[in-house]
Amino acid sequence: MSYGKLYLIPTPLGDGNPADVLPAPVFDVLPTLHRFVVEEVRTARRFLSAAGLKGHIAELEFHELNEHTTPAQVESYLSLFADGQSVGLLSEAGLPAVADPGALLVGLCHRHGIEVVPLVGPSSLMLALMASGLNGQSFAFVGYIPAKTEERRSALKNLERRSSAAHQTQILIETPYRNDSLLADMLQCLSGSVRLCIAANLTCPDAFIRTRTVAEWKQHPITIGKRPCVFLLLS
Repeated sequence: MSYGKLYLIPTPLGDGNPADVLPAPVFDVLPTLHRFVVEEVRTARRFLSAAGLKGHIAELEFHELNEHTTPAQVESYLSLFADGQSVGLLSEAGLPAVADPGALLVGLCHRHGIEVVPLVGPSSLMLALMASGLNGQSFAFVGYIPAKTEERRSALKNLERRSSAAHQTQILIETPYRNDSLLADMLQCLSGSVRLCIAANLTCPDAFIRTRTVAEWKQHPITIGKRPCVFLLLS
């Protein structure tokens, strides 16, 4: 059986012109694709329209893959490639399959010998690490930590100990509406000497990137709000 390819299509991290943050080869590939697996159809349509496909959206085929997609549904997406058609994978923002359910489709493709083609685009995690001034030689992305206060504070102390033991930067993210509660817990339970980077709305006109010690953040508190944010700490 002849399968098409899976193209991992990067998307901007915020609103604005996609051409400001995505390289030209992405725009060369998009018009060649007619099937997309996406996290949310409305967002995908808006991005593709802004990326040059305005007027052709109705001709495209969309299939959702998000936290509600069952394993059986993911397996059924193998049929999307069966006629030699290539498929584009889109996440809500940034790189597909990184802290993103699209990884399930990538895994499916590898199990069935389907070629996976990652395209270059913005990664909030790597941009934040680059700009943090923290250890870029040894780092770990830990994703989301528990939302409940006591469990979260315990997880933060564990990350501090891990960072101190290995001199390793710890990178984490949070649902935007919990950014400020996470920051409050960081300032409450982390040692004052821990270096903490807050990187919000990266690549956007109002991007904010600042690294200070926890003690310094206490002296200069900020409100992050519901902006997409990456937190990095080094003990």
